[in-house]
Order: sequence, then structure tokens, then C-alpha cells
Amino acid sequence: MFRFRTVVASFTIILRHCRINPARNDPTQGTPAMPVHLPAQNRRQFLFTLGAGFVTCSTGLLAAEQKTQQSDIVYLLNDTHIGEKHPPKSPIPTHLREIVTELVELPQKPACVLINGDLALRDGQPGDYRHFASLIQPLHQAKIDTHLTLGNHDERDVFYEVMQEQRPSAPPVKSRHISVVQTKFANFFLLDSLHQTMVTQGTLGKEQRSWLANALDAHADKPAIIVTHHNPRLGGDPVHFPGGLTDSEELWELLVSRPQVKAYIHGHIHDRGNAQHKGIHILNTPATSYVANPDHSTTGWTIAQLTPTGVTLTTRTNIEDHAWNRQTKTLTWR
Repeated sequence: MFRFRTVVASFTIILRHCRINPARNDPTQGTPAMPVHLPAQNRRQFLFTLGAGFVTCSTGLLAAEQKTQQSDIVYLLNDTHIGEKHPPKSPIPTHLREIVTELVELPQKPACVLINGDLALRDGQPGDYRHFASLIQPLHQAKIDTHLTLGNHDERDVFYEVMQEQRPSAPPVKSRHISVVQTKFANFFLLDSLHQTMVTQGTLGKEQRSWLANALDAHADKPAIIVTHHNPRLGGDPVHFPGGLTDSEELWELLVSRPQVKAYIHGHIHDRGNAQHKGIHILNTPATSYVANPDHSTTGWTIAQLTPTGVTLTTRTNIEDHAWNRQTKTLTWR
């Protein structure tokens, strides 16, 4: 049995099947509460402590559910780049459709799916998000928890207009799509690095970094994994630093001082790689849409199998016989 505690968003929480809807704010607190996504399958018992502003969620699985969910598995996708006018059988939507189909057909579902930014093709048009929503709809129908972040090819207001269930009534940080996702062996902190649509560089900003510091302190019970679309300008290959996160140094100072922070996951580069900076793993996961040079990279997704002390990453590729397909790498937490 798992026991999750989070600042409650309001005295009434609307709990839907799919946990892609950030929670509301607690009007009794001086600072905004953090939205925390709860598992779709486990909303059985809730104990509200309204005076303290907390909700304790008892998320014990029923026997049947234990057989149908792998609570240590998280699927990582990014850079879907879905366009309104993409023909159904063209490569970009086909790649995402193949991944969704595999997920839906799994005998045991993952704890969740994280899709890490650049959901839309170029500049976040309404039709892009309608097409994207239709492609991931089977995940909702299969009751697979799915969480989204935004990248530099997204348009936040349009995203909220089309995918209205994603819009928080009172976001903890204005104009940022952020949340905490709790799983058995780790807490995922989903950040919003979208500074301006069609501007390559990303930024978190002081307010979001302050929120993250408070969120990390409030959820120090498990390893913390940061999920952001943009790559940091440290660790990894410096050739990618100019297009990365402009406030990387400030962010890393915040992360390094909190020992529960173990890894930083990003997309944006349309490649695969891993690095480390000051003990924190930096994981660059493959894009699902396209790559700049197919001789050096390919499209795909990543399966993360978590343990209390680390993670095993398995690369899956849309090209079945690609050298990367089913390669694994095990990392140990600091």
C-alpha cells in the first residue's frame, strides 16, 4: 500500500479517471498549492483534513489491479510534433500511434506516461492539439495516467483552449504548466520551460524555481526526478548549450542542495544521451517525431524501470532492427 500526501487544491477535489488534470489551490494557505496528479486506478479512499489543508490518499490497489499495473514502470516520450495536416499514415503521427497502441495492448499497464514537450508541430496551432489529443485518447480510454509538459514549439493558451482538462483553475505559477507526479519509487516534478513560442531557448524563471524548491522540500520522502523539455546548459555536449535552459546554473544550485534530487530528464535535442553534473544524472531521451540526422540517431521512446536506488532505462525505437532498440542502461542514484 502506498500513502501519498499533498497540499490540497481546494476543499473539493474533482478526481477524474486520467490524472492529467492539475489540482486546485488551497485558499487557506498563503502560497499556492502544488498540483499533484493521482493515479487513475487507485482513487478508492480519501481522508480530508481540511483545517490543515492536506488530503491523505490511501492508494492500495485491489487484487485485480495489482495484476494489471507495473507500478515501477514509467514511459517517457517527447517531441511528438503533431501537426493538424499530417496525413494519418505519415511518419510523425504514425510513430506516436505505434507507441500508444503498444501501451494500450500491454497486459500490465505502466504507472504513468510522461510526454515531455513540443507536443505541436511548429507553433502550437489549435488543429495540432486536436490531432495530438485524438492520438493519445486511447491512453485515457485504457485508464493509463498521462502527463504533459510544454516546449518551445507549443503555445500555452492554445493548448489550454483545446485541451481544457489540462487548465488549472488557479495555477501555482502564473502562465506555467507544472505539477508533481507521485509513483511508487520516485516523485516526478514536471516543469514548464516554454519561454516564448518559436524561441529555441527555454527559461524557468525565479517564480517557478521558488515553487520547485518548496515542492521538493514538501516531497522529500522519495527520489526526485525533474522533467523539463529543455536541456540544461551544463553536463552533456556543449554544442547543444546555446539552445538550452538559460537559468541552468540557478536551477542546479537549487537541485544539488537537495539530496533527494537524482535525475533531470529532457528532450528538445532529438537525440539520445546521458551525462552527469554534480552527481545528478542528465537524461536526454529520443524524440518520437523525427531526427536531424538518421545516420546518428533515430526516433523512439524510453521505458524507465524504477527501484529505490536507481533506474534501468530501455530504449525502444520505431525501427525494429535499429541498433538502439531494446538497449538498456542502469543508473544508480547518488
